[in-house]
Amino acid sequence: MFNEYKEYIKTGRKVVAFGDIILELSPPMYQRIIQADVFEVTFAGAESDFAIDLALLGVPVDFVTRLPNNVLGDKCINYLRQFGVGVHKILRGGDRIGIFFVEKGVGPRPSIVLYDKDNSAFATLKPGDIDWDYVFKDAFWFHFSGITPATSQSVAEVCLEALKKAKKLGLTVSCDLNYRAQLWRWCKNPGEVMSELIKYVDIVVSNEEEVEKYFGIKAPGVDVYQGKINVDSYKDVAEELLRLFPNLKLIAFTLRTSISASYNLWEGALYDGRKFYKSRRYEIFPIIDRIGAGDSFAAALVYGLIYMSDLQQVLEFAVAASCLKHTIPGPINIVNYKDIINILEKGTSGRIIR
Repeated sequence: MFNEYKEYIKTGRKVVAFGDIILELSPPMYQRIIQADVFEVTFAGAESDFAIDLALLGVPVDFVTRLPNNVLGDKCINYLRQFGVGVHKILRGGDRIGIFFVEKGVGPRPSIVLYDKDNSAFATLKPGDIDWDYVFKDAFWFHFSGITPATSQSVAEVCLEALKKAKKLGLTVSCDLNYRAQLWRWCKNPGEVMSELIKYVDIVVSNEEEVEKYFGIKAPGVDVYQGKINVDSYKDVAEELLRLFPNLKLIAFTLRTSISASYNLWEGALYDGRKFYKSRRYEIFPIIDRIGAGDSFAAALVYGLIYMSDLQQVLEFAVAASCLKHTIPGPINIVNYKDIINILEKGTSGRIIR
């Protein structure tokens, strides 16, 4: 697997990420939305965050979406381009860009996210709008998340269209499950939709509860609201998921023990159908911004699968990268390979680098 991916990179082939990118509006200084008079503005989205994080690690990646043909669409494309993400496959059209509001939690107060994506340029995509032969002509990997099909029924159909073409062309496919209850309003049973899509997936990424929310597979001895995470029980979850979807080659988990919104324990696990791998556990306090942590894990995981030859090493790299994301404001993991290796080799004491 590993040498094959490196050879693809050498011949100019790329990772393709497909999903929405929207305006993120956040009150400054941990204010509540109801009290804020100004908002900090950036762009964010699970797949766009993934694409940027991967590009920052040096992997060639194209992002595919649809943006309105106006100045906000232009600004968004410039935002992606500055990080080295390929933008030439982005469609222009539709009426508006989506928005989400993020109220960052602190201490016992949780973060709150509100979406405003109805009738956005991305949400109104239809099958046939994207030329997938063109999108995939120089690709070897395709990535999407559960947020994409949750956006609307028509986008779910576009996602299935993309997956069928990706598998026909022999691409490796990864999916971050990313369950978002607020977005699945069009569908009474998200698990049915995702079950059809996961049939085309090779590598799936989940957090501590998404497999349960989609497929009803609960980790024994786990209560995320009481801060009880048993890493070993996720082997049972992975085995059951593999029984449902025998096409899966690798199942990865990010596992968060929430002591408070500002203080988490962070670790991960991998299962390849034969061996269950567990990472070291990180104690993260204070958390600056947890938005995008899962996306950074997925990006670093893909980087590791391309360039590293040992799954334990791949897992440790992905967990360390996503640990660092918690220390960075905004949705992007602005780190490089050396930053990640530094905490793997020297720990998390945070001693100054001179």
